[in-house]
Amino acid sequence: MYLPTHFSESRPAVLRAFIRDHPLGLLVTQNQSGDIDANSVPFVLDADGDAPGVLRAHVARANPLWKTARDDADALVVFQGPHGYVSPAWYPSKAEHGKVVPTWNYVMVQARGRLRAIDDRAWLRDFVSRLTDRHEAGRPAPWAASDAPADFLETMLGAIVGIEITLSSLVGKWKVSQNRSAADRAGVVEGLVRERGDAALADEVRAPGGA
Repeated sequence: MYLPTHFSESRPAVLRAFIRDHPLGLLVTQNQSGDIDANSVPFVLDADGDAPGVLRAHVARANPLWKTARDDADALVVFQGPHGYVSPAWYPSKAEHGKVVPTWNYVMVQARGRLRAIDDRAWLRDFVSRLTDRHEAGRPAPWAASDAPADFLETMLGAIVGIEITLSSLVGKWKVSQNRSAADRAGVVEGLVRERGDAALADEVRAPGGA
């Protein structure tokens, strides 16, 4: 990934919070024939200290990636956040000198590591329960895996396989107008809110990564 220093984000807490809030990752793998596969998968990141951590997920047993993904090369997972077009008309500097062009602002985190498949009912049962509890939290009447009939749940568990990626790197890119003046950044925030209604991207321009 092309990553100028002023767009780089490396704080573990910021990267982990981003994946928690944007858990659907694009998993890119290569098979033994050299073909590239891309699958959208919701992940959970488990991490402590300064280590990148471990991404965990599950895929359909019918999806061949758990059997064909190379285990001697890193997989890539891309987590995408808010993004959008930035008009040069939003920059006060346009009126000053006119030397401005359009751009696209975006936030993303890229994770890399070796993938292994986990075909274990106990692991899957625990993981599915964790994943469900995380995304049901806050609902008035959260659904739990135990709400489903036991035999039905066992059948569903048989239809999935776990995957685990021990990360070798976790890198963030916050391209949110850090290379512009304070006045131009303020103009981007105003333009995003006024014309696009994009409060999430505007917040990132105000304070990249929650800084």
